[in-house]
Amino acid sequence: MTATISLPPTAEAEVDDRVFSSSSPRLSLAPTGPAPALLDGAWWPRSRDLGAELPSLTAVLDPLWGRITRVTVNPTHWPVVPRKVPVAGHVVKVGWFLAEQDPHELLLLSYGMGRWNLLVVPPQTTPVSAAWLMAAASDPLGTSTASRLMAEAARLRTVSEADRAVEAVWDSEGGHEARDPAARPRIPAVTATLPYQPMGR
Repeated sequence: MTATISLPPTAEAEVDDRVFSSSSPRLSLAPTGPAPALLDGAWWPRSRDLGAELPSLTAVLDPLWGRITRVTVNPTHWPVVPRKVPVAGHVVKVGWFLAEQDPHELLLLSYGMGRWNLLVVPPQTTPVSAAWLMAAASDPLGTSTASRLMAEAARLRTVSEADRAVEAVWDSEGGHEARDPAARPRIPAVTATLPYQPMGR
């Protein structure tokens, strides 16, 4: 099931953040399947303020997964971890684990219903990287942890930046013009007369 956003891993165009209302969470959920993936999807919050971000997330997830009663995070990327966050109609208890929990993951618990792991896409992530991360984390056959996906996204970003730098050098040296057949200088035709050579023995 997908809520609010689902983008392909090869999204070329940037996602315009204006298509999302300020209250709707940027969220991509993996479809339920027979083989559980390591991640159940991804969440792209707008800030690192759990008190401000959790209410809109639980508003979407409560009807899908049952009432979310507890959330845990790794405090590495969260400056403040509140003990409780009031959400629509109830309170979510928030805990943290430093060594036991992936720093890029949010664990959600629904009493009597189950637990889910979401990759947390950093708020400052570019739309293209976020789209790739959200699609990868929502793959029902995914076998990567949240930290592995973040490392792969960083590697892809580095490769993309290197490609852009090479292309900029190519452009500055006239590379694109040379590839365009209409812009190529025409080579003048040379006509030469060859001496007559009789055929035969």
